[in-house]
Amino acid sequence: MYSAIGSYSDDRDKRYHPIEISDSVDQQIFTLVDLPFYVDSTKELSLNDILDNPLLYFQYDRNYSPRKFKAGNNYWVRIDVKIPESSNKYWLLEFYDQTIDEIVVFKPESKNFKNLASVNYAQIELGDKNQFDDRTFQHKNFEVLINHTEAGVYSYFIKINSHRFADIRIAVRSVNRFVYYSLNEYFLFGLLYGMILIISIYNLLMYLVIKEKKYLYYIFYILSVGFYAMCVDGIAFQYLWPNFPEWNEIAYGVFLYFIILFALLFSKKFLVTRIHAPELNAIIISLIIIRSIFFLYTLLFDQNLFDHRILDILIMAFIFFTGIMVWLRGYLPARFFVVAYGVLFVGFFIKALVLWGDIPFNTFLHYSLRISFIIEMILLSFALADRVRILKRNRDKVLKRMMAEQQDNLQMKEQLNQELEKKVTERTKELFEKNQLLEVSYDKLKDQASEIYTINNLLDLENWKLKNRLKSVVKGRMLMKKLTFEEFATVFPENDKCLHQVAHMKWNEGFKCRRCDNKKYSEGSKPYSRRCSKCGYNESATAYTLFHGIKFPLVKAFYILYVVLNHEDYLSLEEMARVLGLQKNTVWNFKKKVNNFLHDEEEHGHIHAWKDVMIDLEIIESEDKENK
Repeated sequence: MYSAIGSYSDDRDKRYHPIEISDSVDQQIFTLVDLPFYVDSTKELSLNDILDNPLLYFQYDRNYSPRKFKAGNNYWVRIDVKIPESSNKYWLLEFYDQTIDEIVVFKPESKNFKNLASVNYAQIELGDKNQFDDRTFQHKNFEVLINHTEAGVYSYFIKINSHRFADIRIAVRSVNRFVYYSLNEYFLFGLLYGMILIISIYNLLMYLVIKEKKYLYYIFYILSVGFYAMCVDGIAFQYLWPNFPEWNEIAYGVFLYFIILFALLFSKKFLVTRIHAPELNAIIISLIIIRSIFFLYTLLFDQNLFDHRILDILIMAFIFFTGIMVWLRGYLPARFFVVAYGVLFVGFFIKALVLWGDIPFNTFLHYSLRISFIIEMILLSFALADRVRILKRNRDKVLKRMMAEQQDNLQMKEQLNQELEKKVTERTKELFEKNQLLEVSYDKLKDQASEIYTINNLLDLENWKLKNRLKSVVKGRMLMKKLTFEEFATVFPENDKCLHQVAHMKWNEGFKCRRCDNKKYSEGSKPYSRRCSKCGYNESATAYTLFHGIKFPLVKAFYILYVVLNHEDYLSLEEMARVLGLQKNTVWNFKKKVNNFLHDEEEHGHIHAWKDVMIDLEIIESEDKENK
């Protein structure tokens, strides 16, 4: 038995020493390093030309590697098979690469190792340009049966042509071995595509519950990966479109585009690049546009460009880089994202080394890219779950803080009620005593009347103080009750008081000039405004806040903010417009402005009470641009 490389000798007289078939060896796999071949760049050679002088054409190239493959040329390969006197097995030739356009096998009908020109050859046409149903073996690979009944040496000539890179590996194996490995391979394919389907269904259910677009993008991404893998494996041609070879020629390129498109969209949404990396977010949008234009041009004008993967590799590398940058900036859910794309790049690297012949071929390495895709999908699912877990943890912390504040408010209310009752009791007792004195001495009526007048003044003062304290209680309890506008106006009865509250909230932690970062200031030209003592920049209280530029009373804006943050369903848009005496569009626009800010805050897991809401200039400007 000769090994794959030793089956031919470099000596002239042993140049075409045949491959011996033996029942003890189920398969032998050969590459162009092991076989004599000839590259016909003119594509004009016929079998008769070859048979006239086969020694002239077929030579070995021990330095050949798949990197040297020249697309569009005819590759002629010669394989001499020695059939034993007896064999209990059936044998076949198998070609691994399912994407080869044309394979023409010239199968000898008789043996004549020394005079090949006298042999009749049957021409068997294979390749993915033909319909799948035309194949003798309904299998994703290309097979030719070796069914010679007479012992001897049979010379097979094979012409291979492909418009893109082809991995030329030819196996001589028994039918038993073919059936065994095919069943195992299709079983593994079932596991692979089954996992993709299960992960897709799981994330679809998550999308229906959470309604976040990132889950939808992720579903389309993994489905695109599944269809792309089916195209590369030949499974799609076998089961989905067996009678459409023209579509099969470009289907892999179409689904590769969708992989890149939805990978970019998912990364943009999952990493929240608009907030965490706005400069990278702009690049992602540009890449989506560039890749879409390139795809349309390729599809309509030059489909050979589907084989150029450098742009896709660069885009995937940029996604990996973006994930690392967002992670380094403190966004914890990005950690699983980075690991997932790291695993994917390892799979890309190993697959490339296998195709280029830099590392030995084996089954595990051959499917390394599929394995890395599966691991990547699992890790991305972990990333989505990790993000939800982190957001839930942050929200629980905020809820605990709010509950503590509510408990403090309740205790304050009880204390104020007790003080009020005590004051009322004391004042009632005093009035009773005074009435007693009036009954006892009518003569002192005038003096008592004067004393009562004094007491009433004191009561009025105390009542005024109690009302102010009750008003403070109302402010503390605004988050616990649905207040009408009239009730709300008792806390903020005029715009001046609202403006004072905005200034207090805005500069609670100190003033800092937005132009020169100076922290010293003087009173500005408008009420509650501040003027920088260094550059003279005058900043109003409402500038760079939610209330900047509004054209209606500030107290009404406060009430809209209160309803949106605490009781969204309390008043409809029409009711609120009627109560406030505003146009419906005015109310709707201000509510939208508030909701846009809250949406961005929820991406970080933050929940603010209405009294704490203040917005930075950059977020205001970005929302204004999006609204336009």
